[in-house]
Amino acid sequence: MKRRTLLQATVATVAVMLSVPALADSMADAKAVVDKYASKVSAWDGPTSGPKGAAGKNIVILAADMKNGGILGVANGVQEAAGALGWTVKVLDGAGSIGGRTAAFGQAMALKPDGIIINGFDAVEQKPAMEAAKAAGIPMVSWHAASAVGPVPEVGVFANVTTDAMEVSKSAADWAFADAGGKPGVIIFTDSTYAIAIAKADRMKKEIEDLGGTVLEYVDTPIAETSQRMPQLTTSLLQKYGAKWTHSLAINDLYYDFMGPSLASAGIAGDGKPVNVAAGDGSESAYQRIRAKQYQAVTVAEPLNLQGWQLVDELNRAFAGAPWSGYVSPLHVVTSANVEFDGGPKNSFDPDNGYRDQYKKIWGK
Repeated sequence: MKRRTLLQATVATVAVMLSVPALADSMADAKAVVDKYASKVSAWDGPTSGPKGAAGKNIVILAADMKNGGILGVANGVQEAAGALGWTVKVLDGAGSIGGRTAAFGQAMALKPDGIIINGFDAVEQKPAMEAAKAAGIPMVSWHAASAVGPVPEVGVFANVTTDAMEVSKSAADWAFADAGGKPGVIIFTDSTYAIAIAKADRMKKEIEDLGGTVLEYVDTPIAETSQRMPQLTTSLLQKYGAKWTHSLAINDLYYDFMGPSLASAGIAGDGKPVNVAAGDGSESAYQRIRAKQYQAVTVAEPLNLQGWQLVDELNRAFAGAPWSGYVSPLHVVTSANVEFDGGPKNSFDPDNGYRDQYKKIWGK
């Protein structure tokens, strides 16, 4: 009996010894990813050549929902860049519904624009309208209309602009894993209306589980209904999981716009658990929460204004019959420690890399 007990103890000790290096390696890998993306972005790594700016273009922005901070930030960047070229911009708001976006697309086609910018919804959702625009020879570029960067020829998109969504998701999950000391209990929030949202959520789930953490639940709830759903959903999840719920991972910041009051009502401090982490987009409200340490610790921000400039540049390339630029915009892990970098005082990730001047130089402005 003593021999068996000794053998069991030896096996247990060896198992622990073997697991410690694995955890250490996972932790080191996660921290390396976070450190890479939390640093300042000061060097321009985008295009340095391209066609001169076209004159007198009329373009339409088809926005999924202008209440979404990411979509609004991109639209602002488009208008700023178009202004530098002297283009006219019309913004049509889909107001958060498929029907609204269908109606907006119909309005856009009636305007007979020179170009269309799809802002924040899946291209396949509006496939008949996309095909009509393609048949009419109207160049289209997009933001977050597909999970990959670059052309989406099957629906006529000259270039889809986004950061590397899988790296955004990985870095968010890595931060949560490291912050939890290698033992996170995670709830993931996503929206199956959007292919990119599912791809991002799946990547976060895989990363947490591959590292050795636990995904408590995978919650599919519409982004457009967060104001109605998140307060009660937060309360229900707290009752269900309690202290097991250490971290939240959401596919964008909007979910956390409506969690704070429910967490506060449960007696949870602004910097308490669950710790909220967003895999995009770096909204103004997210920056404010991170700075104040009030119910959000991290956003993996996209350079929304820069991406607006890139959309205009890609559309200009389409007008000229040139290929797309091939540029993948940078991402930024924003925390309370670096929130004042790269546009942070303005509550956005706006890289200090001179991108406005770089694009103007390409366009001859």
